[in-house]
Amino acid sequence: MKKLSIIVPVFNMAGEGKLNFCLDSLLNQTIDDYEIIAVDDKSTDNSLEILKEYEAKYPDKIKVIASPVNNRQGSAKNLGLKAASGEWIGFIDSDDWVDPCMYEKLINKALETGADVVGCDFCLTYEHSFEKTERVPNSRDDQIGVLDTGKRKSLVLDGGSLCVKIYKRERILRDGLFFPEGIFYEDNTMGNSYLVMANHFEYVKEPLYYYYQHLASTVHTITKERCKDRMTSSVKMIEEAKRQGYFEELKDELEYKFIMLFYLNTLFSYMKAGEDVDLKFIKSIGKGLLEQFPDFRNNKYYIERINEEEKKLTNMQLKNTLFFVMYYKLLNFYRKLRYGK
Repeated sequence: MKKLSIIVPVFNMAGEGKLNFCLDSLLNQTIDDYEIIAVDDKSTDNSLEILKEYEAKYPDKIKVIASPVNNRQGSAKNLGLKAASGEWIGFIDSDDWVDPCMYEKLINKALETGADVVGCDFCLTYEHSFEKTERVPNSRDDQIGVLDTGKRKSLVLDGGSLCVKIYKRERILRDGLFFPEGIFYEDNTMGNSYLVMANHFEYVKEPLYYYYQHLASTVHTITKERCKDRMTSSVKMIEEAKRQGYFEELKDELEYKFIMLFYLNTLFSYMKAGEDVDLKFIKSIGKGLLEQFPDFRNNKYYIERINEEEKKLTNMQLKNTLFFVMYYKLLNFYRKLRYGK
């Protein structure tokens, strides 16, 4: 058994040296006894060729799996999990990279504290470098320690990124924490379970993960189909919470997260995407919210955290989709005239 397995889903990341920079950062880790499992999700560029070159050069460190079909990151992560032998599991997006000491520091923290999940902060970066510029805190002190209901509620609300943490593999397999396949936003479905099903969470207060900002990334590519995937992943998130038995305990927090992911994020990112607006699709977003949580306006986090303008726009959309679209477009036109953006 290895100490650590790092799973890298790959799809069309050959350009700009993105994949090379990611793999090089993993090969330079200070921890010993680890493996890199790179899963190519049927890339159409030469990503697989790059992976095979690395595997041939570092056969003791890199294992390459070539998926016969393109089935999204969830499938690639599942293939990696099934092939992994590490006591600990880490995930990394193939256009990102990590500090040389990231995994050593996370595992040392786990060994010191007895935690079965350990996270760190990350940096937003716009170039391939290790300069720590835009640091983003990814956890808080009140979330660490042996998990009780209060800490689990906090982790559902503000759990941070899946990629900046390590997880005990035996717990992933025990609880069947596999990702939905064939859709984007698979982490939205499983992120809660990876955290709240744990016993003890710890946190290294250093930005050790570099999150590369570029237009081709999933979060910066908004289409109606991807919006539908986010809605699907949000429904599956609720189903997963019920399957694992923590839905009732964390119902308010899960409801708020559903409001954010399924409805607010989807609605406003779609409206800003510049596509021709599909009224029927927008109406389906509101309908899906009400089907899951008809009394969502009474959610305490919705009341406390959502600003009044978004509440106003939400009420408008749920009452009359056409009027909402017309109002939203006029509002954006006015803002561009006044503020130039």
